[in-house]
Amino acid sequence: MARSDLLLSLVKSGVQGDRSLFHRTVDAIIAEERGKQHHVLADQLEDTLKHSGKLLPPQPVSMNGSHQSLLHELIPQRNVRDLVLSQPVRQACDEIVEEQQRADLLRSHNLEPRNRVLLIGPPGNGKTCLAEGLAQALGVVLLTVRYEGVIGSFLGETASRLHKLFDQVVTRPCVLFFDEFDTLGKERGDVHDTGEIKRVVSSLLLQIDRLPSYVVVVAATNHQELLDRAVWRRFQLRLELPRPTSAQIAEWFRLAGERWKLPTSLSPKSIAQRVRFESFAEMEEFALDILRRVVLTQGQKEATAVLMERIEQWKTRARRKAQ
Repeated sequence: MARSDLLLSLVKSGVQGDRSLFHRTVDAIIAEERGKQHHVLADQLEDTLKHSGKLLPPQPVSMNGSHQSLLHELIPQRNVRDLVLSQPVRQACDEIVEEQQRADLLRSHNLEPRNRVLLIGPPGNGKTCLAEGLAQALGVVLLTVRYEGVIGSFLGETASRLHKLFDQVVTRPCVLFFDEFDTLGKERGDVHDTGEIKRVVSSLLLQIDRLPSYVVVVAATNHQELLDRAVWRRFQLRLELPRPTSAQIAEWFRLAGERWKLPTSLSPKSIAQRVRFESFAEMEEFALDILRRVVLTQGQKEATAVLMERIEQWKTRARRKAQ
């Protein structure tokens, strides 16, 4: 039986016609049932929610022309459940989603949900996908900061644009994503940077501190060593997304095989043993490469032959990269 606050939220969403609240509440019920090991019920709820044509995705944030230059808006499609994550990272994501979905309960105890996440790791290993997955789980839009629109060449211009950006995002719940966060959050002690950079970092941190908890900030960096020391304490969750292990590669290909109907002559474990992948992005590129060739050959070449051909090509590519 779901907790009373979730049932009240479910009824409230129905009465008000709030689709976003309905999605968040059902997701919270699913998470709670999984926590009780009621996986059959959780799967049924998830499947019903996914395939119901009457449920529309959350509506995008309305932005005028000036704000569109600062933010890129996306209605998220990726699901956190489809990502291959370590258990600590998956648990942390589940917890932040639950806290956001049950914020009213936390506030009744004078507590706020966590809303600041720092993702650390090399390129191509899921930082952007995880930000989108969190937005999808929360039933909100993903707003990605456009640095070409934020960073100005004149004194005080960047700080002013940041102020406008944060004024826009607080208008409704969303996930605010800073990719390559070290672009703005650089160490203020860097002797090569000007006083303007120091002012930008100070303004940025002040604006992050002032954000309401219903705006979830996700910042990603490939260069954690460049971040200002004050940045670290702003983020309640610091999650590492390293290069995939052999087990994670095999799991990714298992999920990809189900989603894309890849040739099954080799097991996911065998593929992981035959080809060295440095990132999840490389694996996706490899899988799409196979699918393109299967489609274009139109049955003239067996899918198994295509798979083996691509494996040899990628093994050669990996050897050249290692040289």
